[in-house]
Amino acid sequence: MERTVGTTVRGLRGPIINQGDDLEKIVVDVVLNSAKAENYSIDDQDVITITESIVARSQGNYATVDDIAADVNAKFGDEPVGIIFPILSRNRFSICLRGMARGLKKVVLMLSYPSDEVGNHLVDIDELDEKGINPWTDVLTEAEFREHFGYKKHTFTGVDYIEYYKSLIEEEGAECEVIFSNNAKTILDYTKNVLTCDIHTRFRTKRILENNGAEKVYAMSDILTASNNGSGFNEAYGLLGSNKSTETSIKLFPNDCQPLVEGIQAKIKEETGKDVEVMVYGDGAFKDPVGQIWELADPVVSPAYTAGLEGTPNEVKLKYLADNNFADLRGDELKTAISDYIKNKDEDLVGAMEAQGTTPRRLTDLIGSLSDLTSGSGDKGTPFVYIKGYFDNYTK
Repeated sequence: MERTVGTTVRGLRGPIINQGDDLEKIVVDVVLNSAKAENYSIDDQDVITITESIVARSQGNYATVDDIAADVNAKFGDEPVGIIFPILSRNRFSICLRGMARGLKKVVLMLSYPSDEVGNHLVDIDELDEKGINPWTDVLTEAEFREHFGYKKHTFTGVDYIEYYKSLIEEEGAECEVIFSNNAKTILDYTKNVLTCDIHTRFRTKRILENNGAEKVYAMSDILTASNNGSGFNEAYGLLGSNKSTETSIKLFPNDCQPLVEGIQAKIKEETGKDVEVMVYGDGAFKDPVGQIWELADPVVSPAYTAGLEGTPNEVKLKYLADNNFADLRGDELKTAISDYIKNKDEDLVGAMEAQGTTPRRLTDLIGSLSDLTSGSGDKGTPFVYIKGYFDNYTK
C-alpha cells in the first residue's frame, strides 16, 4: 500500500519528574510503552525530544531570591545599578528581578520600547508614530511615557509591566527610577554599573557599554554561574533560561545534558536495534500575530542533541520543480520526474534555485519549535515528544 502520511508528532505523557529521578530510564520506558500501546514502530532517524524543564527538575537545579541577591551584591556592592533590557514576563523575569533588587540599593530600570526583545509590547508602534516619537533616538522618563501613552496592560496577561516591575523593586527596599530607551549607552548617563538582561543580544550590549565608559558590566548569564552555598547554577548561561518556581525561587536552565541525550540514544539502540536522534528543547520560535511575542526566551533552543541533528535541512521545493523544471508534465510522469530529482539531488543545496523558499534554519531550531508547540507550556502533561518521518521526503 502506498504511504499516505509524512511526518507525525506525538506528545507523550509521563510521570511528574522530581529531583533525583532517573530521567534516562523514564524517557526510554515512556517511549517503548507508548509505541506498544499506540501500535507504532521505532525506526531509524525517529526523533525523541525532552523539554528542558524536566531535565532541570531531575537535576534539582533551583535557586532562591536570596541566592540571586547575594551574587548581585557581591558583584556591584552598594553602587546604583542600571538593570536594562529585561523581557516582560512574570514567569521568566519577576523572581530574578526581585533577587537583583534585594541585593541593591538603587536601581535604574531601563525598558526597551515599543516592545521587549521577544515581542512583548509596552505600546503599539502606531501610537509612537501618532505622537511623533522615534524609539531609536528618543529617551523617555516614566512621567513622559505615562503622559504620552497612559497606563497599558499586556494583551494576554493583563499586567502593566512598568508598574509591576517598579513595585517589585521597591518591595525589596531598593530605590527605583524607570526610563525608556533602545540605546544601551543611555544608561551610562545615570550609572556606570550595569546589569544587562537581554538574551540574544547580550554580547553586543556588553561590548557597547564597555567601550563607552561603563565600569562594571554583567549580563544575566554572569549571575549564578557557580553554586552559592549549595544553590543551583548554570555555568554557561547563569540566570538565562530560568523560570519561576515559587514566589521566592526559580528553576534554572539545565546543566550538561549531553550525557542524557546520548544515554537515551544508546538505550533505545540496545532495546530496539534502531538509531534514533534525541534532543533537549526549550523555547522555539514562532510569532503570535495578536500578542506579537516571538517566544525565544531561552538562550538556545537546544542545549544538547545527538549528532544526527547537526546542520540544516537539505531540501528542494516541490512547487518550484513543478512550476519550473517539470512544468510540462502531469500525473504519474510528474511524480516520477520529481521523485528522481529528489533521489539525485546534491548533498549541499545552499544557493541552489531549487532550494529557495525552504526554511533556512538549523534542524534543532526547527524541531525545537515543533516540539514546543506540541507539548505546550501548560497542563497537557506531555514533556516528551516523539517525531516520526521528519527526515523523510516525497520518495519515501
